[in-house]
Amino acid sequence: MKLLLIQLTLGLHQKDIDQKDEELINSWSEKGYLKLDNKKYRLSSKYRAGVLGVVQKGSAYLNVLGVDVKDLFISEDYIGDAKAGDLIIAQRLLGGRGRPTAKIVEIVGRSVSYSVAFVKKNEGRLGLYDIRSEHPAGVEISDEELNSYSEGDCFQIDNQTTSIIQKLGNLSDPLVDEKIVLSLYNKHDDFEPDVLQQARDYDKNVDASLYPDRRDIRDMDFCTIDPVTAKDFDDAICYDGKNSILYVAIADVSSYVKPFGAIDAEAIYRSFSIYLPHRSIPMLPRELSETLCSLQAHVDRLAYVFEIHLNKESLEVTKTELYEAIIHSKRRFNYEEIDHFFEGKLKAQNEDEKRIFNALTKLRVVTDRLKFQRLKVGYDFRSEELDMFLNDKGLITDTIVAPETPSHALIEDCMLLANKAAAAKYTHGVFRIHESPSQTKLQLLYQELAGIGMMIEPQGSIKEIITNIQHQARERDLESEVDTLIIRSQMQAKYAPFNAGHFGLGFEEYTHFTSPIRRYSDLIVHRLLKALAANDDEESSYVLRNIDALTITISEKEREASDIEIKFMARKFARWANENIGKIFHARIIATEPEYRAEIHAHDDDDNAISGAQLNIKSVIPIQLFNDVMIKIETVNLATAKIHATVTEKLVQEHYE
Repeated sequence: MKLLLIQLTLGLHQKDIDQKDEELINSWSEKGYLKLDNKKYRLSSKYRAGVLGVVQKGSAYLNVLGVDVKDLFISEDYIGDAKAGDLIIAQRLLGGRGRPTAKIVEIVGRSVSYSVAFVKKNEGRLGLYDIRSEHPAGVEISDEELNSYSEGDCFQIDNQTTSIIQKLGNLSDPLVDEKIVLSLYNKHDDFEPDVLQQARDYDKNVDASLYPDRRDIRDMDFCTIDPVTAKDFDDAICYDGKNSILYVAIADVSSYVKPFGAIDAEAIYRSFSIYLPHRSIPMLPRELSETLCSLQAHVDRLAYVFEIHLNKESLEVTKTELYEAIIHSKRRFNYEEIDHFFEGKLKAQNEDEKRIFNALTKLRVVTDRLKFQRLKVGYDFRSEELDMFLNDKGLITDTIVAPETPSHALIEDCMLLANKAAAAKYTHGVFRIHESPSQTKLQLLYQELAGIGMMIEPQGSIKEIITNIQHQARERDLESEVDTLIIRSQMQAKYAPFNAGHFGLGFEEYTHFTSPIRRYSDLIVHRLLKALAANDDEESSYVLRNIDALTITISEKEREASDIEIKFMARKFARWANENIGKIFHARIIATEPEYRAEIHAHDDDDNAISGAQLNIKSVIPIQLFNDVMIKIETVNLATAKIHATVTEKLVQEHYE
């Protein structure tokens, strides 16, 4: 429903109306909410669609969807039965002075479609409570049915009908954590039979003779470099050091996933693959994501290739070519292998590897220089990524900070070149934008840093200010922590139909092109680029027809995927903490507003410690941001995944001296 309202705000073409929405659109048209113009349905100028904010004293604000306009005030006279989180169609009230106002004309659903509720005893009675807020779930259920359940039983709830969809399991079982986080957004691993059948109908082998119009570059020394656990290989690279040409081959998903098909419909719904510590939930069926589309070694594969010519002296891009091709990757490497090669610990085992290693040696010099040049205008933020390891019972066995290594850096700058090259080929499409931080957010950052003795003079460019902050943080051995604060002060990167530049990277134009197996945004970019290359105005018009609504939707889906990954790890940390109540661990204060929070930093003398667990803390000892402390785990709420601890000791720290 939310997507439909966004589409109607921005304009929904008649051809793109889902069959299940036809009756609703006809009804809204009859009521005058919609107008039909140039074969597109839009909300009439006097109506707005949005999400109702928190209702206070009978009134609320409507957060308008799809357009950047001020929220509309809705007084208690016009709010009726609506409650916070409802999806609303409202009529603007014109002619008044002061803040923009409106009245609700129709409640069309809930902005959050699904939730999870659990059974809890409160004042001696069982009840069904929302797992996020612990407020009553609002589901009508008889005492008899409630009493047939056990405390801790979890259920997926349809918020539109306020009814139970399915039982997920019990909070006592660690394996329920995955079901909970996926159910909050109605994500699932299994694909419908028609989607699987369409994927299985493709020939599992690529017959080069069927593609005479593609460039045959199977003799070139392509290789893939990915995590050791990877199964979906989006990208392969080949470097011609003699002529300074980088070839970036990307899985040609658009040759298999066509618009309007069952696979495409499911890919739009998912929009992103989700990566949990123990497994992935793919955007595409595994028959495609891990086999036919994946650029596996020693087999022919369809690829969409950027040929990027670099000036040998300046490394400026002098020319790019983009074409459909057939490649044959010579070797699948993991990051550790390439790092070992750079350290002199891995030798070539055959002639293919000799040529590849020779090319990678030359390419590393190029990408190191490219990164150096990029950081003159862009930023290098050290936000640590945590790798979590689980046993077969779903419990944490270990966590480690994922290292940033030369192999990662090499691949990153190759992909950045291809993404920049793709964005340069159109002015209307899918862009990855990152706007510069607002002055308000920067002022809050300066205040936080002042609290730890870092006095910032807000003079010069933002680049100069942030570089100065990072320099001071390096001197105090707080690089990662301060970089996290800087990242929080920035706008969130998102997808947009028009270019607005990428602040963090320092790029004037940027998009996502290199991961169509796991991101729908990249698949759309491929379709657009192919249409433009073929001068196919009809196809490019189709791709762009609902691009405004699509970029809003995939930005939201991206946040959902990220939220699932974060919430899953939080639940695993809560289970670990629940087994360690009363124990004392090393931690660092990571936030003081709106509440004090700390993160455990495991030391050798900590028994059973796991780094990365975040806790809500209380302290009678005066503490500041980034203080190192000893904490005692007091209570754990497995439903909300909240860990509560108290500070027992503040440790002496050199970065405060």
